[in-house]
Amino acid sequence: MLFSEDAIDAEDMTVTTTSPLRSGTAGLALSVLVASLGTSAANVALPTIARDLDGTFSQTQWVALAYLLAMTATSLTVGYLGDLLGRRRILGIGIVIFTLAAVLCALAPTLGVLIGARALQGVGAAVMMALPLARARDMVAPERLGRVMGLLGTTAAVGTASGPALGGLLITVAGWPAIFAAMAPLGVLVAVLTGMTDRGTSAASGRRRGFDIGGVLLLTAAVTFYTLGVTSPGADGSWPTMPLLGGAIVTAALFALREARASHALLPPALLRNRDVSIGAVLNLIVGTVMMSTLVVGPFFLAGGLHLVPAAIGATMAAGPLASICTGVIAGRAVDRFGTRLMTTAGLSAMVVGALALALLPSWWGLIGYITGTVLLAPGYQLFLAANNTGVLSATPTEHRGVTSGLLGLSRNLGLVTGASVLAALFAAASGAAEIATASPEALTAALKVTFLVTAALLAGAALLSLAASRQTSRARATATPTTAR
Repeated sequence: MLFSEDAIDAEDMTVTTTSPLRSGTAGLALSVLVASLGTSAANVALPTIARDLDGTFSQTQWVALAYLLAMTATSLTVGYLGDLLGRRRILGIGIVIFTLAAVLCALAPTLGVLIGARALQGVGAAVMMALPLARARDMVAPERLGRVMGLLGTTAAVGTASGPALGGLLITVAGWPAIFAAMAPLGVLVAVLTGMTDRGTSAASGRRRGFDIGGVLLLTAAVTFYTLGVTSPGADGSWPTMPLLGGAIVTAALFALREARASHALLPPALLRNRDVSIGAVLNLIVGTVMMSTLVVGPFFLAGGLHLVPAAIGATMAAGPLASICTGVIAGRAVDRFGTRLMTTAGLSAMVVGALALALLPSWWGLIGYITGTVLLAPGYQLFLAANNTGVLSATPTEHRGVTSGLLGLSRNLGLVTGASVLAALFAAASGAAEIATASPEALTAALKVTFLVTAALLAGAALLSLAASRQTSRARATATPTTAR
């Protein structure tokens, strides 16, 4: 039981009874699961959508890209709105947007309408992925927060792992619209469960009255330029990539200048000066980059390097998410017991071992080596996720929990986008082949080794950064007046 009969958060004096707390926690977990399904299940339908709606390959890719782009570009904004207007209220609005957009997707008569509906659904998904973190901190006692964060990580893994199978089944039985139609009742269930928490929790902050519309527009532009720049390279790699990345740099610089002077900043500079928050966001970006590399690089190696058929590739790729499902809650309990700082570094260190296993074992043991590496990587990822999210939100003032959750979502999504492009390009270059499809098994094995040695180095750097930050904070606290531990 997370609380006794009446649970009180001493920091913001929120009160939540046990029964609504359980329903609310279930709603938060289901929210993350459904938003994850919105990515993994829909991607399976792209070939069928292209055929039924007369779209080209590049046009149909926008069904997936519009969702990811909207979710990434609005993550910080929806968290900001949660702090401004109430996190419970904005979460409910986001769920409604996601659900209505799912219905629009199912009824879409043309590819253009479907892409527009998917962009709208991505906005709802941004809310459903970001605000459950802040709501968990609002609702749950600090000493039990880690296990709830572990639960959220587990349900995200369930959504990722089950999406392809569920999507394939629905397409076979009722066609691609059934994938989106199935999300509508799930959205209604999420709304009911999350709505059962007390209205007194997560009230709007009385300290923030303005709305930073300029900051919202500049950040949205910067994220959009960057995402399009790294996911839509031209034939020579310079157009439109370089102009888009240049636009991202310019708008990001303008955003930083504005936030430094804004009276009601979208991303308050004081929040970034909080070492726990800023370092946590950087670590989140690095880990997101690494985890996306397994999803992008893995299928090419399994198909070309090990000659697996699509069904076998799908089963192999499910090993990592399944391991995450099995270890998420356990990781959360470890965070509650041993603390966020130690477990963040431990999780990153475990991920280094998994990345090294992925780099070395497939060349020795083939498929068994690859599966071993992915299974070793997953527990470390879940431990890092639970510890980092718990630590960052525990160090965040009550009035900024929403924007901090949005920052974690933004950094994770930018990491996913970066991993999908940069590490995929590294893998292709390391293979030495003009086209990945024509590379030899030996070349693909060598490319896999190079790619995951690089990811291991990134993770090792992240672990050292986490360790250094932890030691510096410990020394600072030892020389200052004792305060509540993170």
